[in-house]
Amino acid sequence: LPIRAYALFIIAGIIVACVVTEARLRARGAPPNSVLDIAVWAVPFGIVGGRLYHVITTPHDYFGADGDPIKALYVWEGGLGIWGAIAGGALGVWFACRQLHLPFRVVADTAAVGIPLAQALGRLGNWFNNELYGARDDDLPWGLQVYRMEDGRAQTLDGEPIAEVGLYHPTFLYELLWNVGVAILVWQVGKRLKLGGGRQFALYVMAYTVGRFWIELLRIDDTSEVPTPGAEDLVTMIGPWRLNAWVSILVFLAALAYFVRVRTPQEFLLPATDGPGYRVVTEEEYERLRGAEPAATDAAAAGGDAKADGDDGEASTGGSAEAGGDDGPPEADGDQGGEGEPAARVPAGADEPDSAEQPDPQTGGAAGSTAPRDDDS
Repeated sequence: LPIRAYALFIIAGIIVACVVTEARLRARGAPPNSVLDIAVWAVPFGIVGGRLYHVITTPHDYFGADGDPIKALYVWEGGLGIWGAIAGGALGVWFACRQLHLPFRVVADTAAVGIPLAQALGRLGNWFNNELYGARDDDLPWGLQVYRMEDGRAQTLDGEPIAEVGLYHPTFLYELLWNVGVAILVWQVGKRLKLGGGRQFALYVMAYTVGRFWIELLRIDDTSEVPTPGAEDLVTMIGPWRLNAWVSILVFLAALAYFVRVRTPQEFLLPATDGPGYRVVTEEEYERLRGAEPAATDAAAAGGDAKADGDDGEASTGGSAEAGGDDGPPEADGDQGGEGEPAARVPAGADEPDSAEQPDPQTGGAAGSTAPRDDDS
């Protein structure tokens, strides 16, 4: 099975989109690797949607007089309509968001930078497929050499590809550069104006459709203007313009209406408190609550340390009290006399002398008299 450059650039675009979107999602509070779970749904849906749009809008290649319906499945030969890819991919993202309990609009905003970068890389595949070129201009310094193609390969003569006469506008290159500019625009404007609620995605759609409209007006591929002998119109035209030009106008107006109507600030995610999933909060709430988490963790750790210290203190105090009970002063025992001396015995039957009249062996005074203590003087 041959390796197609077009497919490689599509894959490269998907990888770049995933990396950029993952970073932006993480910055909004989403869990790690969420974009991989989303891509499992979005990529297949996007490819199928893009292919369906291409087949529907250019049916001659597959269902015309010389068409071959089975070639509708030959994605590697080129032909993915961007509008179908975005619509199909969005449907896949919606399914993924329901599974992951993530807000769809937050994911759409974070993907609004990675998608145009993926499109830019995909346009390089158009160069290998010899497609998406514009009108002839032999004085164009960056003019494109176009070759005669058959079944996805250049026709050859004596081993050399057959080139058409003249140079042509590389409209795929124009769109590549435009898409990079769109990604930068959405990134910077979204960050400075703190756009949320799907407005960053709407900005991407508006910016992209403006460029796509004027680029469509330059294209001549799949029309009778192609220099290849016997060329005919194979693209759907409505009046003087291609179908894609009209679609660009309609999609731009829809995105503009959404952008003007919605005034939601940039949104962030925190774990939901009433079940699985995430709740949407403002940036201020996100920073405040996220900042409170480390403080709560530190307070809990400090409380644990204090409790441990208290337990150690109680154990030490209890041990001392217990030792004092066992080894306390002899006076605490009524059967003991002075330290190291046995208690005086009273003969049986004799009356015990009044303690107040007993002479103190130390002071010579009565036992009831108390000698002054140093700490009371």
